[in-house]
Amino acid sequence: MGFLQADLPDVDVETFGERPHLERMKILARHWVEYGFGTPWSVHLLYVVKIAVYAFLGLLFASSTEGFGGFWEVASFWTQPIFYQKLLLWTMLYEFLGLGGSSGPLAFRFSPPIGGVLHWARPGTLRLPPWPATVPLTKGSSRTWFDVALYLGAVATLLILLLSDGVPKAGQPADSVGLLDPRLLGVLVVLLAVAGLRDKVLFLAARGEQYWVAAIFMAVLPYVDMIMGLKLIMFTVWFWAAFSKLGRHFTFVVSAMLSNAPWLRIPAIKRRFYRDFPRDLQPSKLASVIAHQGTVIEFVVPFVLLLSTNRTLTTVTLAVIVIFHLFITSMFPLAVPLEWNIFYCFSAVWLFGLHMPPQYGVTAISPLLLAALVVGLFLFPVLGNLFPAQISFLPSMRYYAGNWATTQWAFRKGCEQRLNTHIVKAAKNQIDQLTDLYGHPTAELLLQKAVAWRCMHSHGRGLATLIGNHVDSYENYNIREGEFVAGTLLGWQFGDGHLHNESFMTAVQQRCGFAPGEVIVVYIESQPIHIPRQQYRVVDLALGELERGYVEVADMLSSQPWLDHGPIPVHPTPGPPTSNQPRRVEPHRRQTRR
Repeated sequence: MGFLQADLPDVDVETFGERPHLERMKILARHWVEYGFGTPWSVHLLYVVKIAVYAFLGLLFASSTEGFGGFWEVASFWTQPIFYQKLLLWTMLYEFLGLGGSSGPLAFRFSPPIGGVLHWARPGTLRLPPWPATVPLTKGSSRTWFDVALYLGAVATLLILLLSDGVPKAGQPADSVGLLDPRLLGVLVVLLAVAGLRDKVLFLAARGEQYWVAAIFMAVLPYVDMIMGLKLIMFTVWFWAAFSKLGRHFTFVVSAMLSNAPWLRIPAIKRRFYRDFPRDLQPSKLASVIAHQGTVIEFVVPFVLLLSTNRTLTTVTLAVIVIFHLFITSMFPLAVPLEWNIFYCFSAVWLFGLHMPPQYGVTAISPLLLAALVVGLFLFPVLGNLFPAQISFLPSMRYYAGNWATTQWAFRKGCEQRLNTHIVKAAKNQIDQLTDLYGHPTAELLLQKAVAWRCMHSHGRGLATLIGNHVDSYENYNIREGEFVAGTLLGWQFGDGHLHNESFMTAVQQRCGFAPGEVIVVYIESQPIHIPRQQYRVVDLALGELERGYVEVADMLSSQPWLDHGPIPVHPTPGPPTSNQPRRVEPHRRQTRR
């Protein structure tokens, strides 16, 4: 790996695509172990610069507040409540414009490097209403000028808030220059709610499960209660992120992530994260220990910070959680939530370091309000862990646990181009973006590397098996990550398979009119916390649902990324599919190549 040159497998790029699919997965998975994605250093430097720009602009917005001493006087005003409010809203706007997570080459966005505003400010692009059958005036999958106005209205409101001065609020500190106007915050809350009912992607991209809730607290709660509410948001994120990692999926995430760390340069060390490279790529005990250490940190830290009245204990705990978030940032994970991690470093210090109990603790607010805040913040995570098919993994706060809803798409060769010609979007398909940069053979290899990355996770084995069961031959299709398909067509992606479920498939089919057998999609739902299996569905875009059933988590965990012992067992559900679309005749089944 060099500053500009990517590290590619030692293969003949021109003929690599002619090899059998599972053989390619074997080669690419083994290459991932030692080199990760092989991204050149210049890309990581680009993200470091992006973080610096995010921090600089956030400080610039916040420093414009009346009563502050100007940009260079940050030491005199960083403790002001409105400073924190503005940094939170700036982070929300940064994500809402598409500049944060899901941007740049590590999110497979090359030209242009963002979706976001380029997509959502354009009428005719796809949108996904969450409840079109029950919420009036939300049906349809095409963005209208009304949707564009809602989006730009929310952006404008965020900018007005960032440039506004403080107003008095009950309970604010004596030296405060005021807080953000609750009326403007109320406008933002309403606009984002309405926009989210028209297109759930907007709400999720704005990280509504955190920042939208925080905006409500800042608008309606007195100062001390607001601080406690903001603390509980962070507590909830940490706690449920840790809880979701108690399953057997998370160690696979950690081993693959460590292999991709740009600062870890020695292949021999990376091989230690796997049981027996190159034969066995199951995570090793070392990877398991590292994973569980992170889980313990996320469990223990929020309780200490929420309850500690000891300044030394709080300071040490803050140092631990800041290092934890910086470590995650240094991994440059593929969804690149880098600015979010930096903001959480600052938030931990500002909320828990400057506002310690008992003055800003659980005893400082009424028991009734505390109970309401806890129930409200815990409701969606509890439901999401029990019923993951009903709740997105973002409101469920199951971040980076490896237990995700996912899809893989099989396009019969020659059909994928129809996404470019029939769907309004801000960017070409990833294969075309990469082809413009590297040529088609290398572009195809890089996209297959993403599929191999998925195969290194537990559910990847299930996806590979089900694709193989429902196509006549892997080699007649281009296998694509559903997250990247959706990211181009929706303007944003963040590992949420619910964004490319049947609603999305229907919208694509309405525009492209694929023939039977041209596009096969496999959807695997997240594992409920109490059931050791994952539900799946197989869909032909032209014919509807072909099959549904479940796969045992243990069967996926025991296989290699290239299905060394053949397809893993799947358990179809007897009877007709529940989809209201017509069912195809029983698909031809074949043995997957070993």
